[in-house]
Amino acid sequence: MAADGFAPILAALTTMQSSADQARKLQAHTFLEAFQKSPEAWTLTHTILSSPDVPLEAKLFAATTLKGKIVYDLDQIPRSSLPPLRDSLLSALSEFRSGPRPIRTQLCVCLANLAIQMTEWKDVLPYVGSSLGNSAGDCILEFLQVLPEEVTEGRKINLTEEDLIGRTKELLEDNAPYVMTLLVQYSKSSASAATNPRLLECMTSWLREIPAADIVKSPLLDVIVNGLSSDTSFEASVDCMCAIYRDTRDVDESFETIQLLYPKIVALQPKIAEAADLQDTDALKGITRLFAEAGEAWVVMIARLPDEFRGLVEAILECCARDQDREAISLTFLFWNEFKQMITVERYQRARARFGDVFAKLVDIMIKHLEFPTPERPDEIDLFGGDRVQEEKFREFRHAMGDVLKDCCEVITVTECLGKAFNLIQDWVATYASQSTANHVPHWQQLEAPLFAMRAMGRMVSPEESVVMHQLIPLIVQIPDHEKLRFQAIMALGRYTEWTAQHPEFLQQQLNFVIAGFDHPSGEVVRASALAFRFFGTECRKLLKDHCVPLHGFYESILDKLPLQSQDEVTEGVSYVVSAQPPERIYETLKLYCDPIVERLKIRANHAKVEQSEGGLLALSDTLILLNIFINNVQPYYAPTEENQAVKYWREILPVLSAVADNFTDNANILERICRCWRTMILSYRTAVFPLLGDLANQLAKGFQDSRAGCFLWVTDAILREFADGQEFVEPGTTEAIYAFFEQQAIAFLRIMDQMSPGDIPDVIEDFFRLLVDALIYYNHQFIPAAICGPTLSAAIASLVLQQEGPLIMTLHYIRDFLSYGTDRPTSSRFGEMSNAARQPSAAELQKLVKNLIVVQGEALVQLTLAGMMFTFPRDCLQDASGVLIALFELMPQQTASWFRATLATLPAGSVKAGEADRIMNNIVTKIQAGDLRKLKSVLQGTAIIHPYTSLPSSHLTDFTISYRRRNVAPRDGLLGGSEPARFKYKG
Repeated sequence: MAADGFAPILAALTTMQSSADQARKLQAHTFLEAFQKSPEAWTLTHTILSSPDVPLEAKLFAATTLKGKIVYDLDQIPRSSLPPLRDSLLSALSEFRSGPRPIRTQLCVCLANLAIQMTEWKDVLPYVGSSLGNSAGDCILEFLQVLPEEVTEGRKINLTEEDLIGRTKELLEDNAPYVMTLLVQYSKSSASAATNPRLLECMTSWLREIPAADIVKSPLLDVIVNGLSSDTSFEASVDCMCAIYRDTRDVDESFETIQLLYPKIVALQPKIAEAADLQDTDALKGITRLFAEAGEAWVVMIARLPDEFRGLVEAILECCARDQDREAISLTFLFWNEFKQMITVERYQRARARFGDVFAKLVDIMIKHLEFPTPERPDEIDLFGGDRVQEEKFREFRHAMGDVLKDCCEVITVTECLGKAFNLIQDWVATYASQSTANHVPHWQQLEAPLFAMRAMGRMVSPEESVVMHQLIPLIVQIPDHEKLRFQAIMALGRYTEWTAQHPEFLQQQLNFVIAGFDHPSGEVVRASALAFRFFGTECRKLLKDHCVPLHGFYESILDKLPLQSQDEVTEGVSYVVSAQPPERIYETLKLYCDPIVERLKIRANHAKVEQSEGGLLALSDTLILLNIFINNVQPYYAPTEENQAVKYWREILPVLSAVADNFTDNANILERICRCWRTMILSYRTAVFPLLGDLANQLAKGFQDSRAGCFLWVTDAILREFADGQEFVEPGTTEAIYAFFEQQAIAFLRIMDQMSPGDIPDVIEDFFRLLVDALIYYNHQFIPAAICGPTLSAAIASLVLQQEGPLIMTLHYIRDFLSYGTDRPTSSRFGEMSNAARQPSAAELQKLVKNLIVVQGEALVQLTLAGMMFTFPRDCLQDASGVLIALFELMPQQTASWFRATLATLPAGSVKAGEADRIMNNIVTKIQAGDLRKLKSVLQGTAIIHPYTSLPSSHLTDFTISYRRRNVAPRDGLLGGSEPARFKYKG
């Protein structure tokens, strides 16, 4: 046996499946990855597959590896070896024709991908059929199933666009009649064949190519329908029928097909009751999907012909009503939403009226399904028997049903839907309210469900609603004090604050009810009260503005008792009430509310500094969030000549925030919260913050130098934007001072970069280049000619060694924007908008400066960008990286082509396919000579085409860099032939 050749592979697989330590598993993974990309894998995979005593897991690995070789590495073997490879695959497939299915499936995928790329193989289906023989029915069917999937959905086919189009026609379009005949013949061969799920799966796959009308008009339609009565083929039949629906969505083109299908579908309605009575959840889900997806596909036809298609809608409604376990009903939600959108259009008002009773029943069904389960024993507290997963699933499910209730509101009016919830609440009160005690509320689930429904429909209720709400609010504030009822009632009231703002006579009773919830023993009720209070403060601020003093007493009494999120929500509420104060009272009201918070800040800062406990630091950080809420929400209007009273107060506390920042330079969380406060000041009050700008700029400069935290650059960026030249009420002298401040921050960053490697400060790099993107927009006329421009470009190039997505994308964005100023299409041009435009360099001068810098640094930029694309960049960075290279080719085509060729020459020997580097360079040169730079993207990053037979986007690995990444692991001796990029140095 040739086991010695693949013994290391088996050992590595054993290690991966064992409890070995991570280091050994990583070593095994690296070994297996290298093996999969090696030429030896072609032989060894076949050896493993044909060895009788090799474990099935290893054979599956071999089949999977072989698939990867055929998809990616077929060029490793000569074309003359493809027929023997095909025959060996067929031999292996014949051996595994009875299973195990995972191995058989992988081998079918191998054969399909070989058939796609082996363009000289013209008789694929007859050849496979004759090679496998009549005894391999399931095997042939699975290959037939896989082939269309790989052709139309595969994203990794290494063919040109023209070859793929031609091969698709040969394999699918030309073979469709043959496959149709084959499927019909097989279905008639025996009773078991007609219910074989492989037949139905194959049919589903070929519906990509065979028109649904051909299937419906053939004996295969009865095969599908009859399969719904067989346990073995039920699921496959449902999938196949739903695939047919998708092909009939164009109801005008498919009207005849729909007419043939519809009677057979509606005739299946008795199966709903049958599945429900047998409590067969899977069957009910399948039959529900069958009706719901028919409704989705034919929703236009239902709206046009409501009487003719009413039976289908009623069947979907019955599925909802009979799903007692709530396992299938969610499959109908998309239909109800699409149906609502259709019949609320003016032209389908007849259908809206015709189906009004259906939606009315749907509301009743949904509210009933919203009920919490009833425990088997009266004393049982846990409604889900300890199954937290099921409980969370139920909660999510309720919110989805709430969306269906909103759809119903749009069809039959919110008043009717809300009235149904009100009637249920009223019925419960009449029946059970007298039986309720402090410790027992009978059948509370029947009251909680309509309360939840009322909460879900809150967004749909107009502030002018005058039929139900006047009766409903007084009823809600009197419900029994049961935890779940109180929670739901408070949450519901929070949804109707916009209505309350227009009906102030209902405010006090609701507010009392919500505030009382803060004293409830249930944490859930307290959190609900905080959230509802936020909404009351937000929407009813004008009604509450005269109650600032008593509200402050309430706020101070509960603030420290609440969990963090609830503190934020209550603070949101009172901050909006403060914002409603007259301008002359803003300062004193802010002082009333925020001085105690500032005192907490000082005390907690002292404690945190002394104790250095995690809890103390978190408490300090949380206090800063409260201040930021006030800064964000209290934005009074003052004339430009008036002093902003809010800014006056924030200026008073600026020294406190600065002192905290100075004392916690090593705590990123606290620094970020302080900087968020400062940044919010800039965004909230814009140029009105000018009085505190000098002190703030000094603190930002000092903070960044002391802490090296990128958050100080956030605030710098905000100042840069708000005080740019040309902004209203900004003097030229202020703009010049702001730019000088920016340069000071940039120099500080460059010095940090000089002392540390990019990998040590990825977040700071991301923040800095985000700042530079705005500097290019607003100050390009000053920045590009400046002495720091060259070093910042060098820093950006040095940062391309990073592997984190965020910093890389921001760096690449900056480089692309910078390169655009070397062309006549800069990212942003503000010439003529600036107050001192006459003193600024012209566009031509900026283009020359950019090109001069690229002449010096372009080669390094090409090297690191291309190396990143081939080895280290995350996939989401590739588009921006190719954008950098395209911009370089546009800016300096000949020089960039030279740098590109030189970079390819540094790749490790043997890592590039023979002739591939020459091919890509020839493509690039051809595009440059033709002036067709737009098509360079297809060379550098990949070609996305619309597949002619599926209308689906299909990306192919003509992409040099992606295919290179697949075949090669980043070399250990450096990305570019052992030479690592020079470390960034700054001598300024």
